[in-house]
Amino acid sequence: MEQFESDIINCMATFETGGTILYPTDTIWGLGCDATDEHAVDKVSAIKNRPEKKSYIVLMSDVAMLKKYLTNPMADLENFIAAQTGATTIIYSGIKGIAQNALAADGSLGIRIPKDDFCLALINRFGKPIISTSANLSGEPNPSFYNEMSSAILERVDYTCHWRQEDEEPKAPSNIIKLNDDGTILKIR
Repeated sequence: MEQFESDIINCMATFETGGTILYPTDTIWGLGCDATDEHAVDKVSAIKNRPEKKSYIVLMSDVAMLKKYLTNPMADLENFIAAQTGATTIIYSGIKGIAQNALAADGSLGIRIPKDDFCLALINRFGKPIISTSANLSGEPNPSFYNEMSSAILERVDYTCHWRQEDEEPKAPSNIIKLNDDGTILKIR
């Protein structure tokens, strides 16, 4: 548990200076930063050589945090999220308080509340949402495990977590659904 806490502390220091992290998520290893900091989001895009117009996924700790960033949350949001099975990223419209360069062209954003102790501790300690994008160069395959990480990514990120670097338990990517303004749901993945 000592490494867990050390990584949380180092991630906090990195976020406070607008830096980027490489960290284990509930799905795959991800690149992350403060989702409210445009310059930090730009850094993540530069690390990945990613087109600027492509949106990101953001991790939030719970429904209470999520509601702070939605302009018009649905009445039954808690039950809706609780009904999802497995890791599920939900695309919402009407986002506020998140860096504009993290959003899709239409202003929507994919958000996931992870069921992962490390991610939840990180978000809760930071008190703000964090970016979560696959830790690969744009167009290259996603590394399933830390030991498959590209040296280009490792050299460009400001802080690399040590927690779960040895973990080689396969993880599935998140389901992705879009919550339409009329209340209908579109399954994307």
